[in-house]
This record gives sequence, C-alpha cells and structure tokens, in this order.
Amino acid sequence: MAVKSAAKRRAVMPATDVPSRERVLDRIDRQLLTRLQQDGRLSISELAAEVHLSVSPCLARVRRLESLGYIIGYFAHLNPARLGLGLLAYISVQLDSTTPEVFRRFAESMVAFDEVLECHMVGGGFDYLVKVRVKDMAAFRKFLGEQMASVRGVQQTHTYFVMEEVKSTHRLEVPNS
Repeated sequence: MAVKSAAKRRAVMPATDVPSRERVLDRIDRQLLTRLQQDGRLSISELAAEVHLSVSPCLARVRRLESLGYIIGYFAHLNPARLGLGLLAYISVQLDSTTPEVFRRFAESMVAFDEVLECHMVGGGFDYLVKVRVKDMAAFRKFLGEQMASVRGVQQTHTYFVMEEVKSTHRLEVPNS
C-alpha cells in the first residue's frame, strides 16, 4: 500500500462519479474500511485474519477499495503539541467577488500554504472556512499578514481561535449500505 505525498493527498478528492453498482459495499468491505481507519499500518495478513479471508482476496479487496476512491491515502496521525504547533484557528474568508477565476486563485493559494490543514467553500455569510495550525500567535499574525493577506481577492477575514479541542478525528462511520 503506497503512501501518497502530502501535496497529492491534499489535492485528491473522493470519487463521486463512480457508478452506483460499484459503490455497494458488502460486510467485508465495511469491516476492511473500519479497521484500516483504526490502524492503517496493519499488514494484509493481519487484516485478512481479522475479516476471515485469505491474503490474496483481502489484498484484492483493499486494492479495489483504493481504485474506486474509498481509500484515498494512508498517513500517520501526528501530535501537534509535540511538534510545537499549539495554536489552532479557523478563519472565515469573504472574497471580493465570486467568479471562477477568484475561486480558483484562492483555492490554489490555500493548497500551497503548509499552515492550512483544511479549506472549504461554504454557503452563508462568507465564502471559505480555513483551518490553520501554527506554533503561536506570532506565527499566526505572520501567516495572516504575509500569506493570507497577499492572496488577491480576499476582502475580509474573521478568525476564531480554538481554546479546547473537544473532538478531532479523521474516522468516518462506514454506513451499512
């Protein structure tokens, strides 16, 4: 199972154009997805034993789930505090216009900034919600003033600093079809 680079992983989006007949997951597929979310380092032989398959069919299923876009990458979940990245913030961004060119330019800029963990176009009173993690307030001020402010088309921002992370997970509930 190959690990994708961070830049490629950020740019990959889940497949939504997969025909519905290919999107049907059986019980074993759901078990594989659930288990791999819990521990992406499991060997194929360990995974096969847990779902009661032999190694070859298990590997074939995992590869199929990857090729269909159910699995879009494997990664290590790092502790931001141990890395000195203690400040988490959300920034609401309002753009000066809503043209495809402005959206494209903004999205390309966000993908390029290492401080940006997530960036979502949203509906409502602003255009994007950006999740940023940095070392401290000085690093945040530098990011906001030098990087975010340099993006053409940004009209206004509002920042919300996280005081306590109540829940933070990458795990999704795998539905029963």
